[in-house]
Amino acid sequence: MAVLDILRYPDTRLHTVAKPVKQVDERVRTLVADMAQTMYAAPGIGLAATQVDVHEQVIVIDLSDARDHLQVFINPVIIAHSDERADGEEGCLSVPGIYDEVERFARITVRALNLDGQPFELEASGLLAVCIQHEMDHLKGKVFVQYLSRLKQSRIRGKMAKLDRQVA
Repeated sequence: MAVLDILRYPDTRLHTVAKPVKQVDERVRTLVADMAQTMYAAPGIGLAATQVDVHEQVIVIDLSDARDHLQVFINPVIIAHSDERADGEEGCLSVPGIYDEVERFARITVRALNLDGQPFELEASGLLAVCIQHEMDHLKGKVFVQYLSRLKQSRIRGKMAKLDRQVA
């Protein structure tokens, strides 16, 4: 397993649309293991392959306090959602230190493949529903800050540029 580099907003590669995984094989399982290690090291609760510059439809999420309940979604599709929406504060490993309110569906049903390549469906609400929608946005080439006003986006780009200069 390896800790991978996480792309930082406004890197244009974050806007690449991910392609479906053709076959769940050892390469994909290794990617998942590396993504999980990267997410835990960051530390974060979710990570999409797009964020580590792999443009395939793979998401890892772990909301457990003990960091021992990894959930993997390969080729995820939201097949149902509530009419009800909810606002919640979101952050992102690709936009460190930035948090803001985003409106999402309150409940969703997602269909995906697991690490064995077997399809499954999961009903999610609360933080899990938010995380799945957030990470699926990454697979579509969208970063959560794109839900914010142009002014906020501009300020965030400035903060990220300043952070990059401090690190360099």
